[in-house]
Amino acid sequence: MTLDDFSQFARRRVDHYLTQHLDQYAPAAHLQEAMAYSLFNGGKRVRPMLTYAVASLFDEINELTDASAAAIESIHAYSLIHDDLPAMDDDDLRRGKPTCHVQYDEATAILAGDALQTFAFELLSHSQHTNANVQLQLIQELIHASGRHGMVTGQMIDLISVGQNIDKDALQQMHQHKTGALIRASIRMGAISVGIQNSEKMQQLDQYANAIGLAFQVQDDIIDITSDTKTLGKNQFSDEQANKPTYPKLLGLKEAQAFANSLHQQALNAISPFGKSAQPLVELANYIIGRNH
Repeated sequence: MTLDDFSQFARRRVDHYLTQHLDQYAPAAHLQEAMAYSLFNGGKRVRPMLTYAVASLFDEINELTDASAAAIESIHAYSLIHDDLPAMDDDDLRRGKPTCHVQYDEATAILAGDALQTFAFELLSHSQHTNANVQLQLIQELIHASGRHGMVTGQMIDLISVGQNIDKDALQQMHQHKTGALIRASIRMGAISVGIQNSEKMQQLDQYANAIGLAFQVQDDIIDITSDTKTLGKNQFSDEQANKPTYPKLLGLKEAQAFANSLHQQALNAISPFGKSAQPLVELANYIIGRNH
């Protein structure tokens, strides 16, 4: 299966699951519309792809894998809505379309983000899977990745670092929280959803996750200055204009690219013991480093 084939498979499967469970709630039709607008606005579904790729590594994708992939995408969508708000990054374009607060209004966007955050845990807790301990483990993974131990702290560090001269270690800590934590959760939840508890296998997957999670952000920083607005689907030079710390700003473009390539190789080395069954993860690592948007 090529990466395009796998991408289409993952998108169809997670979108079907999200559509099934994002049922219409009559008193909140406007809210539902804003939630759906942000969930189905052309995202690449990289995180669900990682979840499915890890589950397929062990020859099993089940309903709890679907719930995990959908919950992660819901958290990701909520984070982007809030990220784009005037009080945060104040962006008016996301994936080539008006951001949620531009398409609707700021209050609706905040509430849509809040609803998508809780929707994620609704999906996991209402899953038809019968093992409550596994469900609880998945919920704990997502809480840790998305809350004060992960993504939210990363966003806070990002905000207070604007205009500051921070070193490589501080920048790495920020992105391990802001971007890396949810990517790591995507991978770990894929394994947990199919019953993998083996510490050695989880350690290998963690090494892969840590490498591609950071590589994803390094590449994001790179393409912010090397791709145009049309290709990016958001405003080019947005990080530079906001005076944010980035890897190209700190290291220079060539060194940032070399760092991304080094992380890419670390990711491939980590999953090499899995052999051919890890090909979707290899292709995803290649995509993350090779993408221009």
